[in-house]
Amino acid sequence: MPYSETKNDHSGYVIDCRPPKLSDGAAMWRLTRDTGVLDLNSSYQYLLWCRDFSSTSVVAVSQDEQLLGFITGFMRPDDPETLMIWQVGVDEAARGHGLASRMLDYLVDTTSAQNLETTVTDDNAASIRLFASLADRHDAVHDITPLFTPEMYPDGHDTEYLHRIGPLVPNTGQDSTEQRHLAVVR
Repeated sequence: MPYSETKNDHSGYVIDCRPPKLSDGAAMWRLTRDTGVLDLNSSYQYLLWCRDFSSTSVVAVSQDEQLLGFITGFMRPDDPETLMIWQVGVDEAARGHGLASRMLDYLVDTTSAQNLETTVTDDNAASIRLFASLADRHDAVHDITPLFTPEMYPDGHDTEYLHRIGPLVPNTGQDSTEQRHLAVVR
């Protein structure tokens, strides 16, 4: 089954996966800032992402609309069947329970992407595991190649490795409402 089997049992509320709204932009910026490890873009960028790329992005919110996580992505203009994942952020309280995997599964289904791409530095073990797990769930090929190397950057950034996963098959065996609302057992 292509869905992560983790039930997100870290709290006592239901988690809703949905496209981001403009009102989510500030919380996405704050969550990114508060991780201390993600590249923080301008607050303007998160607002623009919520407006222009909401159909290829996802937020995970509690019943009271508290942001627990988000993924920003876009369909590549030169390869419109490929979803490029820009950023994955999960609130510290929600980490380690499969929320990022659930959000990725949501995007595979809602975008009908045939392939997924992202870039990851080799010291980001959590992201490497996240995308390897997606490939495993879909029995997809997972190619990893250097994309942006240190000499390309003006600021000494580490190599960003391109992870290309595909072909992906959206899950047709699970009700989309069931995937959107993640019931919690506690």
